[in-house]
Amino acid sequence: MRPLNEKDIRASFVNCTKGEAGRLAVPRDLAERPWADLDFLGWRDPAAPDRGYLVTEREGRPVGVTLRSSPRRPGRPPHGGGMCSLCLTTHRGDGVCLMAARKARRAGRDGDSVGLYMCADLACSLYVRGLRVPEDGGRFQETLTVEEQAERTRENLFAFLDRLHA
Repeated sequence: MRPLNEKDIRASFVNCTKGEAGRLAVPRDLAERPWADLDFLGWRDPAAPDRGYLVTEREGRPVGVTLRSSPRRPGRPPHGGGMCSLCLTTHRGDGVCLMAARKARRAGRDGDSVGLYMCADLACSLYVRGLRVPEDGGRFQETLTVEEQAERTRENLFAFLDRLHA
């Protein structure tokens, strides 16, 4: 993925208003991100932990999506873990969560959304490349190359984005 600046990131969002995009928390460490190793830039809002954002490149342009994680019910223990639907990394505890994205255009304004189980830290690209290891979980031994696994992650992400526009 090519490096993005704050202006490009804010302009990329397809499922929120320009005003909402202007107010969202963009990471301050964009210059330090490992852009060559990212299939998408993903981050959580430190002031609103239930909010996440991801930006990827598609057909030569950045496409951003706002996400909300499903809250864990108080008094209920964390689930036994899960698998990310994008990168197929397994996590125990709260390492995977259901992230919902408001659909684009009128459907989103009418309250329609699409959900997907994702790595809670949105670091799928780093897990696929072995640059980050899940605390309690792991990756399956696969016969696919790392690049093939990264391509599968991008294909899964693009399928999710297609559902936002459906």
